[in-house]
Amino acid sequence: MKRRLVFAIATLLLALIGWLVLLPSPIEPAAWDPPAPMPMTGVYAKNERLKNVEWWAKQLVGPEAMFIDPDGAVVTGLKDGRIVRLKPGVDEPQVIADTHGRPLALARHPDGRIIICDAHRGLLAFSADAIIEVLASEFGGVPFRFTDDLAIAANGVIFFTDASARHSIEQFTEDLLEHQTTGRVLRFDPQTRRTSLVADGFSFANGIALAPDESFLVVAETGAYRLWRLWLTGPKQGVKELFGAPLPGFPDNVRFSKARGVFWVAIGSPRNALVDSLAHAPFVRGLIAKLPKAVQPAPARHAFVAAFDLEGNVVDALQYDAPDSYSPIASALEHDGYLYLGSFAREGVARLKLDPMPAAP
Repeated sequence: MKRRLVFAIATLLLALIGWLVLLPSPIEPAAWDPPAPMPMTGVYAKNERLKNVEWWAKQLVGPEAMFIDPDGAVVTGLKDGRIVRLKPGVDEPQVIADTHGRPLALARHPDGRIIICDAHRGLLAFSADAIIEVLASEFGGVPFRFTDDLAIAANGVIFFTDASARHSIEQFTEDLLEHQTTGRVLRFDPQTRRTSLVADGFSFANGIALAPDESFLVVAETGAYRLWRLWLTGPKQGVKELFGAPLPGFPDNVRFSKARGVFWVAIGSPRNALVDSLAHAPFVRGLIAKLPKAVQPAPARHAFVAAFDLEGNVVDALQYDAPDSYSPIASALEHDGYLYLGSFAREGVARLKLDPMPAAP
């Protein structure tokens, strides 16, 4: 009887494996060379500085990124498509718009409009008369599949990322497993209404921020654990170069702090050793992509943000590795002595009072 049971289980497992192999994969994985793991020592040593954050408006799901109006109100987009305005510590938000998509990054334009990166609809503008306008939804005949983050120059030009030409936000895990390099950085000029390419070849082009003098952009390449510097002016104009060392996790949004002279980088979760070990096994990653989401690699509950100076050196890192942490963190924005945190998956908005620090020269 026991032999029959073992035989039956073995037969079922073989049948399941055979079915899994024959089932078409939703991805076309590419082999790649991950950088050596960054040790969690020195500045990156584990700490609990993000343990005691203020956390409010937990009825709001997925406030990935935000900006803060002069009166201190937080403006952010939600998973259900709404854009809300709320005061710190107050749970009752004011709904000001609905993109009927998935608003991720947003910022106030010099002309007063709110510019929105909507993962589903593209680059949008929301005006004072409550009209939502599509500014750009494709470039070069390739539709935006995953419009992600933005940075607005003083002259009103908008730089933004299209994370992937192959997968939507709902398939971000598949995009990371696949590791194709279809992510792009683009430029939209409101005066000419033309979109142009700044740089391409990114594995999941994510966060983007302008340097204080607007001479370069810092771009997070999530799939390869690194930051890039894209020169916009000067003798290196048009050059794409690495910005500092590889990161110990998956970078998300990037925001510059004028008060500290640093780029705050949200790190969604630490690197996944299993994913790295399969970098040269695209067939196996193709099999993993066929599995139900519940058993695919998922971000760890590890709150993590890091600060980088203008040369790409890490100068600070705040963490909290626990199931009850505010994580995964998708954005970190400094304002008036606080670090405001957003998440594409967590409920509510959080902030942390930062230690005083001399302003950068």
